[in-house]
Amino acid sequence: MASNANPVRGTKDFLPKEMQIRDAVMQIISDTYKSFGFMHISAPMMEDINRLDKSEGGENLALIFKILKRGEKLNIATAQKENDLADMGLRYDLTVPLSRYYANNRDVLPKPFKALHVDRVFRAERPQKGRLREFYQCDIDILGNKSTDAEKELIFVTSQAMLNIGFKDFKIRINNRQLLNDMVLFCGFKEDEAASVCIVFDKMDKIGIDGVEEDLKAKGFAASAVENFIALLKNPKFGTMDFARTYAHDTSVIDELQDIVQVSNQLADGRYSVEFDPSLVRGQGYYTGPVFEISCGQYASSVGGGGRYDKMVGKEAGEDVPAVGFSIGFERICDVLQEHPEILADKGLKKSMVLVYDEQDSFADIMSTAKRMQTSGFYVSILKRGKKLGKQLDSFVLQGFEYYMIMREMFEPKKMETK
Repeated sequence: MASNANPVRGTKDFLPKEMQIRDAVMQIISDTYKSFGFMHISAPMMEDINRLDKSEGGENLALIFKILKRGEKLNIATAQKENDLADMGLRYDLTVPLSRYYANNRDVLPKPFKALHVDRVFRAERPQKGRLREFYQCDIDILGNKSTDAEKELIFVTSQAMLNIGFKDFKIRINNRQLLNDMVLFCGFKEDEAASVCIVFDKMDKIGIDGVEEDLKAKGFAASAVENFIALLKNPKFGTMDFARTYAHDTSVIDELQDIVQVSNQLADGRYSVEFDPSLVRGQGYYTGPVFEISCGQYASSVGGGGRYDKMVGKEAGEDVPAVGFSIGFERICDVLQEHPEILADKGLKKSMVLVYDEQDSFADIMSTAKRMQTSGFYVSILKRGKKLGKQLDSFVLQGFEYYMIMREMFEPKKMETK
């Protein structure tokens, strides 16, 4: 009896046709970021378990894959809690590893440091559509610049990556975690309740205002605070910065947001928009200032996000280091492009073709023809002609090839016919 060949739940095998899109998107994103001076780095997939547990990663802390201690260090008999059995874990994002990386290597890194980090991350999610346990993140971060010019640069550069992929008319929503906290306190919630309130508030796009009200009441918050909060959300002016000044403790935060939005929209030149959204929360607890997300019509959820996390690197480095990052949603973007490959169609990417040959064709002629096609902008796979050419061509389509060419019968490649 054959064994189960399926991948582990929450992970996925990618077929060649899928990898064509993934490789193309990864190349575009990396090339765009590098063209703006972001420097490619790499860090281990494993981190110390205490570092991960104390990283203020919000709900992600419950999703850490923990690695058992080994040899004599693993003592099951004396273990009293889970972390007595584990000393390492797999990273759940790239921000925590970057903070440690910078603290460890800052003496040899430029200041400010513009990092490009593209790699796998792992979360013990409940497997479902759009949520894998192993997936790629593509992050750019600026460490050592406390000016909001860093936010403007990240928004602009990430937008260029989206445009270079082929997306149009997307929206970048922006808020500030300080302003969000001010709003919660203004309504009458206590300081130590703010994080819990924001967790509920973050679900508003899924459960609506009524759902937020119901959840907050169920959690036992003061009825007056809940009532004030819901009234605030229902105010017709809620989405404006002028209204935000009514509950802001420090209005300079709003001035900064206005500057970021104005400059970013000027740079967008109508190709995308940057808008203030007071309902934007972002889940991670390490954000300290502006936060942002990308949304586009091709995907119901966000396709990227980030924010400022000024305190996080300092915990590792022993000194304050301003930091801000933007993660583009590689997996979600690839999901969109699998359904809408035409978005990538005009990007000048190399097309894949099969060069079919017979036994009587000389190897020198075959390779010469393949080289000519490569020069013309094709990836070329050389395969021997089968007994049933039609069936063979059908299989090429399933494998992701776009064109084919038959030695001695065709001088130029022909587009595959999809069924």
